[in-house]
Amino acid sequence: MTSEAEKTIWQNPQFRAYLGGTALSGMGLAMQQLLLSWILIGILLLPADQVGLIQALIGIPGVFLMLMGGAIADRADPRNFLIGIYLVAPVFPLFLVAMDIAGWFAVWSVIVWGFGISVVQSYSMPPQQAILNRISGAAVQQGVTAATAAGFVVQVVGLGLAGQIDQLGVVPVLVGQGVVIALAAWAMTRVAPVTAPPPVHRESALKGIWEGLKATYRSKVIFNVLVINFASSIFNAGSFMTVFPFVVKRIYDGDAFTLSWLMMIFFGGAALSNAIQLRFMPFVRPGRLFLAMQLTRIIVLFLIYVRGDLWLLVLATFGWGLNMGVTTNLARTIVQESAEPAFRGRILSVFSVGMVGSAPIGAIVLGWMIETFGTLNALWPAMILSALLFLYGVFFTGVWRYQSQAAAAGP
Repeated sequence: MTSEAEKTIWQNPQFRAYLGGTALSGMGLAMQQLLLSWILIGILLLPADQVGLIQALIGIPGVFLMLMGGAIADRADPRNFLIGIYLVAPVFPLFLVAMDIAGWFAVWSVIVWGFGISVVQSYSMPPQQAILNRISGAAVQQGVTAATAAGFVVQVVGLGLAGQIDQLGVVPVLVGQGVVIALAAWAMTRVAPVTAPPPVHRESALKGIWEGLKATYRSKVIFNVLVINFASSIFNAGSFMTVFPFVVKRIYDGDAFTLSWLMMIFFGGAALSNAIQLRFMPFVRPGRLFLAMQLTRIIVLFLIYVRGDLWLLVLATFGWGLNMGVTTNLARTIVQESAEPAFRGRILSVFSVGMVGSAPIGAIVLGWMIETFGTLNALWPAMILSALLFLYGVFFTGVWRYQSQAAAAGP
């Protein structure tokens, strides 16, 4: 039976309009994930250590921009900001199209395009999450889960489009990326303007970021969830971003289409796990499931490591997606439930830094490991760290004991 909270979420026209905008932008950004990896690995034929370095060069500056985006989300209307950033975004894929036509398709032009889209992603994530919290009302768990599930579904579509790069060529795929992000700007105009909580006094952006960092540290549950999430993402998200494409190409002799449908299976698993979570929410103790998923991740990564038949890789990829769907959603849920309203955008920007900013750090290390120790051996850091994070979360933090106040209060 559908809960009243779920009915309220889906019957809210603002929530549906918000989903439309984030779905379209998510589709374009999902295309980026595959396109960047395959252009570097499958078209420019770069070795893993260079790929990891370029991924870090593109992604790490976004960490600081993401914190700025969180400060903006708390000080201004995040909806207008998203419209503006989505209108600017298509410039970058069109730039790479022009470079390809002019015969200047090279590492430097790919870095410019990748960096531009990284800026868009970094600036847009905190305002997106700040809007979601305000339009979800009391049903924060349901709102976060529904939006996350919808995001994974459209990522599958985006990956399917990006996977046609070998068949269609660079130009049509990049034009498609620009179009869907531009449509996201149009969709966000259907969301009503959002009024941010009035600040006690006007503060500089840097001071606002500092205050957000202090607010993050004040809540030990938020702080520890972010620490676990950040440490995990260095080698887990890093493995998916850097190691997994090399597994597909070098171990299974796959092409861009192979990588795309495997990534579609991954995000399909993530979407399914969120749909299942939505059915059983709200969780009174989401921290326990969040930590337990650290252990199950070891199993799916080991299945990839043993280098079995293709069906085993498919099964492990699906399980990896199921796992990521749970951990990502529950981490975001705990943070959004626990964040102080006046600092929510900035705290969520710190969360986003952990999600997105840590993977480029792992890319450098994992790229080097691939070339030094072999592709599959680069999965070991993620497996070892997952076990350590489970033990840390259970015995040294309050995450295992965290209780959702909204869930405990009941309907």
